[in-house]
Amino acid sequence: MGIPSLLLAIAVSMAAFAASTPAWGAERIQLLDRIVAVVNEEVITQDELDRRLELVKKQLARQGTTLPESEALRRQILERLIMDRLQLQYARQTGLRIDDFQLDRAIAAIAEQNRMSLTQFREVLARDGVDYADFREEIRKEMILTRLREREIDSRITVSEGEVDNFLATQATQITGGEYAVSHILVRVPEQATSSEIQARRARAQEALAELKAGKPFPQVAAVYSDAPDALQGGFLGWRPLSRLPELFAEAVVKLKPGEVSELLRSPNGFHILRLEDRRGPGTPVQVTQTHVRHILVRPGETLSEDEARNRLLQLRERIVNGADFAELARLHSEDPSAPQGGDLGWVSPGDTVPAFERVMDSLAPGEVSEPVKTPLGWHLIQVLERRTGEMTQERERVLARQSIKARKADEAYEEWLRQLRDQAYVEVRLEG
Repeated sequence: MGIPSLLLAIAVSMAAFAASTPAWGAERIQLLDRIVAVVNEEVITQDELDRRLELVKKQLARQGTTLPESEALRRQILERLIMDRLQLQYARQTGLRIDDFQLDRAIAAIAEQNRMSLTQFREVLARDGVDYADFREEIRKEMILTRLREREIDSRITVSEGEVDNFLATQATQITGGEYAVSHILVRVPEQATSSEIQARRARAQEALAELKAGKPFPQVAAVYSDAPDALQGGFLGWRPLSRLPELFAEAVVKLKPGEVSELLRSPNGFHILRLEDRRGPGTPVQVTQTHVRHILVRPGETLSEDEARNRLLQLRERIVNGADFAELARLHSEDPSAPQGGDLGWVSPGDTVPAFERVMDSLAPGEVSEPVKTPLGWHLIQVLERRTGEMTQERERVLARQSIKARKADEAYEEWLRQLRDQAYVEVRLEG
């Protein structure tokens, strides 16, 4: 979920929760000391779980989802808290952080998205009962989780020209041959699971399937049974061409009619259930926007710290703003193979660069030079030279094919990475009942 779209999901939920939270009393303070889970060397308290439970209940109610049985929902939410905590721990251990400057820019973008000044935005939050400091930290956490996936998964996914050629030769019709709205339940199986553990997880997946066939709403069943990150959003994957779905899913979905549910599907990650919500034919031709961009790259290393690399680019940026030639500085200072061309990357299509680079590039106006940008490759100064938009027949097909392949591979890799993170951690659940 993009940062601007967090406003309703976070601010409204926080406001609703604030309005219904009783004053802190002796009983509530006592609950703070009750541990419901140990995650490596950290704990999750009953108070944290209760707060998240209230938020989720209000979110599900706003979505019109019938609330599942309370105990099952409580356990599902605890698992989500555990997975968030594991990812945040890993981010901290590996040096990933969102500083106040980045956070302030993100919040300013949220305010701008809602056509407000930052002062007006803060006033709206206060009027809705949302503590601004709490809101900032929620945004920081969401940004860390997003950047963590970008760094660990998205930036490492590569798509070769051969993969694109093969895709176009065998599956080209999947790009423009319509889209499928799909919902998904995953019952995860640990990597080193014993046969009895596998059977137990299969039985849980069969319970979920039986409830669906008995007529229970899919979002309600997903909220209780699914281990997927989108479980509390009803498991809805959105509209996707078949090429954006794992091959296992694509083969099942094409056999379903809207409203039908698949049988159990087995993958290395666990057991899956799919529901085809709807399908639609090819839409209007897709417009592709390309960006002519150049950059200067400085790589931190044994002799150059992260701060030194960033400061070096700040100095170069100041020189450029004061009239120095970007291309000449790129030839002298950039550590990218594009340095001899003055840092010129040519015309770049969506998905051609790592997400952190693309996100900043897309925010720049032609001629504008970015602040230093951190990506897995190092620190960059980015300048957009020009943009063009149009229907580019063969080129467009290759862009869409590359995006589809990359997105599918990234989704699969992320699920596997989460499973490994969970399996390798020490997790002790102390939830009563």
